[in-house]
Amino acid sequence: MKKTHPSLLPDGTKSTCRCEAPGRLPGYGPVSVIDIGSNSVRLVVYERLSRAPTMLFNEKMLAGLGKGLAATGRMNRDSVNQALGAIRRFKLLAEQSGSVELYILATAAARDAANGPEFLAAVKEICGVEVNLLSGTDEARLSALGVMSGMNRPAGIVGDLGGGSLELIRIENDMVGTGRTYPLGGIRLLEASEGSIRKAEKIVADALEPAIVQMPCAGLPFFAVGGTWRSLALLHMYETGYPLHVMHNYSIRAEEALEFARVVARRDPDSIDQIEVVSRSRRGLLPYGALVLEQVIRAIRPSHVVISALGVREGYLYERLSGDERTKDPLLEAASELNWVRSRSPRHAKELVAWSEAAFSLLGIEETEDEKRLRAAACLVSDIGWRAHPDYRGEQSLGILSNASFVGIDHPGRAYLALAVFYRHVGLVDDAVSPRIRELASTRLKERARTLGAVLRVAYLVTASMPDVLPRTGLSIDGDRLVLNLPGDLGDLAGDRLLKRLVQLAKVGGLKDGVIRVAG
Repeated sequence: MKKTHPSLLPDGTKSTCRCEAPGRLPGYGPVSVIDIGSNSVRLVVYERLSRAPTMLFNEKMLAGLGKGLAATGRMNRDSVNQALGAIRRFKLLAEQSGSVELYILATAAARDAANGPEFLAAVKEICGVEVNLLSGTDEARLSALGVMSGMNRPAGIVGDLGGGSLELIRIENDMVGTGRTYPLGGIRLLEASEGSIRKAEKIVADALEPAIVQMPCAGLPFFAVGGTWRSLALLHMYETGYPLHVMHNYSIRAEEALEFARVVARRDPDSIDQIEVVSRSRRGLLPYGALVLEQVIRAIRPSHVVISALGVREGYLYERLSGDERTKDPLLEAASELNWVRSRSPRHAKELVAWSEAAFSLLGIEETEDEKRLRAAACLVSDIGWRAHPDYRGEQSLGILSNASFVGIDHPGRAYLALAVFYRHVGLVDDAVSPRIRELASTRLKERARTLGAVLRVAYLVTASMPDVLPRTGLSIDGDRLVLNLPGDLGDLAGDRLLKRLVQLAKVGGLKDGVIRVAG
């Protein structure tokens, strides 16, 4: 990998980033991961090693290394040659990205094949770095860590379905339990069943029978990891007309997921409505992935199926963070990064967090811990649309935030962020907002988003998005009136437009009027 030169992080410390693009964050990176699975070989280049890693580049090639492995005990020569060709390309792309580290992970096919050692030696010769050959236990642990890195304190069972195997493992209280590996990968199941769904159903049911005792999940979610399950979830999204096409943290009630998986497993994929959203290369394994999901739900009885876009690769990077880094909130880290690269004043956005907290407290608006972190994140990203035309700042911000590559946030939380910033720009009106986006959030979250939007509309008229102003101001209540207190030297800020927004905030908070008071 190429050498780096130091630059400055947002907090003033030195980094090793080579990038010269103003929109890129400095830090230790980029870092690249080549993931060699039984079905696909993938390169992901991450901007830097951090609590909320952002992808710079992502490419996969379906080599099918696991095809024929169960029958012959060896990886197919053509598949090996295709995989090695892709790895040569990926290694060059990683170098061109300026990656300071290249990690190579290999899973079931390379682990189980008689010619696995020969293949891994060729990979090492191409890339010049050691290959991390993961055991089934390693896969389960890293998948669990990947889910933990991308969810807000998750608890339940993680399932990672690859081409060669299925790993199940429990996570709870930031701890990873003992993992179990089952020979139920899509390619392996297709071949073992000789293409018969009926035969595959018995194979899966028999293999998962121990999971009934080993992995009880009643009342907790099942976190699904793997490309086949993501394809299944994508198909469900389009069939149900779901408004937000963000895969991470997409949640389906277990009963609905069970029925949908049962249907997909038993129908010709090309006869399924909306099947065109699934790539042709994935369709052949889709019924087998659906069958495994169906039987997993029957065995462990989760409350929901939650899709995780993060898995082994992200778990591997998460494990390399310091203990302090791992304890950081991934949503707030991602929001802070977007604040840094897109806001007029990142420091002003941070001041909004404390100011809005005081406003909510004054107005008697109770917040859960999760609602507090959502409000903080919304404050941090509240000015990312300022470069857009004023007439479209709300709409563009809503689109960016509802679809941003954030982790540590569910879909109702995305709706909260998007709506709060939309209201901050457009006003407390719903006419221009997609009703489907509003439907993602509960009444409680929508009302808190409206209140935060009203708070932000007052704050931005006082500060013009500049720092060191808000801490000199404050809100108070006088009878049934909300009071904005300004120091004497800021008295000229008082005006009809600011008063109108203050009155609007007062009414949102259950008060009758608002008044601006200037000290002295």
